[in-house]
Amino acid sequence: MSFESPVLLRGSDLACRRGGRRVFAGVSLHLGAGEALWLRGPNGCGKTSLLRLLAGLSRPSEGRVDAPAGPPAYLGHANALKDELSVAEALRFLCSLHGPRPDDRQLAAALDAIGLGRRLAFPVRKLSQGQRRKLALARLGLGPARVWLLDEPYDALDQDGVAWLDERLQAHRAAGGAVVLTSHQAVALAGLHSLELGAGGTA
Repeated sequence: MSFESPVLLRGSDLACRRGGRRVFAGVSLHLGAGEALWLRGPNGCGKTSLLRLLAGLSRPSEGRVDAPAGPPAYLGHANALKDELSVAEALRFLCSLHGPRPDDRQLAAALDAIGLGRRLAFPVRKLSQGQRRKLALARLGLGPARVWLLDEPYDALDQDGVAWLDERLQAHRAAGGAVVLTSHQAVALAGLHSLELGAGGTA
């Protein structure tokens, strides 16, 4: 697909090898402001591997990745939360790994938005899986990245959590950002494009 808006992220003829086996090859994509792309395909087709290539966490065996808008923000399948930290400490820690730490007002607003505003001192180990996922996702809105790369972001979210995430993704796109995600669940974002790995082709 082609975009009229400036390209925020580009992958050109990407190939990936894992354990000596070629997982995929010839994958190209161009992501513009306001765009959302759903990476689809069966388990083992390389969806997570492609996200990690786009994030710069691993190198393609062929092709190249360009990020004219700056480094993307990557959220993996694991939440990367430390059980011994409080909710506020955990969010601050996540933010410190990916950019400047939020001030107290920003932190409070982010936690209010996910229903944890009154639980700043609550230990992470007592959160439900859905609350943990929302806490990890809250970090994205506190960073400067215009491109979000999300591996199974809807995992463990209930119906309200899914609606909250959809709103966050749409707001990010409306502000000029872009999203690439994987999901085993149906995704109902407006204007969503998809790329089927294993089928070859370009997005």
